[in-house]
Amino acid sequence: MSGVVKLRALPGMRLWLRFSDASEGEFDLSSFVALGGEMVLPLQDPNYFARVFVEMGAPTWPNGLDLDASNLYMEMKAAGLLKQPVTTE
Repeated sequence: MSGVVKLRALPGMRLWLRFSDASEGEFDLSSFVALGGEMVLPLQDPNYFARVFVEMGAPTWPNGLDLDASNLYMEMKAAGLLKQPVTTE
């Protein structure tokens, strides 16, 4: 399982994510946020969306909403959204 080790909120309801295997990429959550629902509704506010943090390897917001890191990883990998960072040695 690849957990999230680092993330950053980006404009347009996107997240930049780095996983424990060092792969990284951007994931667009705008369609998920647009679905709404009690837990998702606060994410429609860009300032609240930006309050995302990593808890136990998962992107999490202050209201307790978290995203399954394994599913994110698999979805991003299948869509070709993950890449390994370039190292300079």
